[in-house]
Amino acid sequence: MNRIKSKLQEDKKLLSIYFTAGYPNLNDTVGIIQDLEKNGVDMIEIGLPFSDPLADGPTIQDSSTAALKNGMTTEVLFKQLEGIRETVSIPLIIMGYFNPMFQYGVEAFCKKCQELGIDGLIIPDLPVDVYHEKYQAIFEKYGLINVFLITPQTSDERIRYIDSISNGFIYMVSSASTTGAKSGFGKEQTAYFERIGNMDLKNPQVIGFGISNNETFTQATKYAKGAIIGSAFVKYVTKHGAKSINGFVDSIIN
Repeated sequence: MNRIKSKLQEDKKLLSIYFTAGYPNLNDTVGIIQDLEKNGVDMIEIGLPFSDPLADGPTIQDSSTAALKNGMTTEVLFKQLEGIRETVSIPLIIMGYFNPMFQYGVEAFCKKCQELGIDGLIIPDLPVDVYHEKYQAIFEKYGLINVFLITPQTSDERIRYIDSISNGFIYMVSSASTTGAKSGFGKEQTAYFERIGNMDLKNPQVIGFGISNNETFTQATKYAKGAIIGSAFVKYVTKHGAKSINGFVDSIIN
């Protein structure tokens, strides 16, 4: 069974952490992954930096720019991840934009992900219809789960369509904005979380964007299977470096 599916069946609320590959230093990628698992993180999203990251707020944009300057590329990331499954057992998801995958060759990219032990992809700018028509068979051939994003503006009809072709979890964007830490969720957001919860979808939901501390993690996971933290973690490693991750994870889950 795909590691994402297996993890989703566990009787607990899941913490997924996003970080930018090659940041703060080019060769920090593997150490960050290993430390996140050691400190109790359930899933990891490895950000493949791109020069025009549409869905990302300033924190992740800045980390992507720095990672690209450090020399991070698709090839470098794949080289870094060779042998990662000798030390890491939790689900690993590559999150990135479609252009680098298209340049690499979609099938070649998916094949390489399978070889390395990557479990899924999140591609914010790949429309669900295009995926379904052109690429779903390739993803399935290589055992990869493609995770789609929904927002408060996504229609119920669209959400049900996404649910019908998904086979892992649905990434529930907490608000119609770019990524970034927020202090809490208001009535509009909790109403949205409840609306999606009441749709009785076949795929569990994981909430991202605006989760930054124990309070927002706890709030989000009242309504969903798990929560994703990105900008707050990237800010943490910007300030503290890649060596003291235990303090950050502790502050979220304890």
